[in-house]
Amino acid sequence: MENSYDYKYEKAKEHIAKVKSFYSNLGAYLIIIPLLAWLNYNTTHFPWVLFPAVGWGLGLFGHWVSVFGSALIFGKNWEERKIREFMNDTEF
Repeated sequence: MENSYDYKYEKAKEHIAKVKSFYSNLGAYLIIIPLLAWLNYNTTHFPWVLFPAVGWGLGLFGHWVSVFGSALIFGKNWEERKIREFMNDTEF
């Protein structure tokens, strides 16, 4: 029983670290992109701020999916169900 608790604790700790990393990334995005937009507005007419905003935004979306969204794409416990399915398949 002790090993199961330790394993769950470590997995939860890893997930919390990933969540904190995502929110740090989001916070930096919400601070830096408006600053870049202000700089862009005050220096030139070309909207170059769109490039870092879209690029970082796509990376942020990927980070969100890696932390929170895998269940949204494949459904809850999809990986475990597929593993059991392959293990029960006699041809595999």
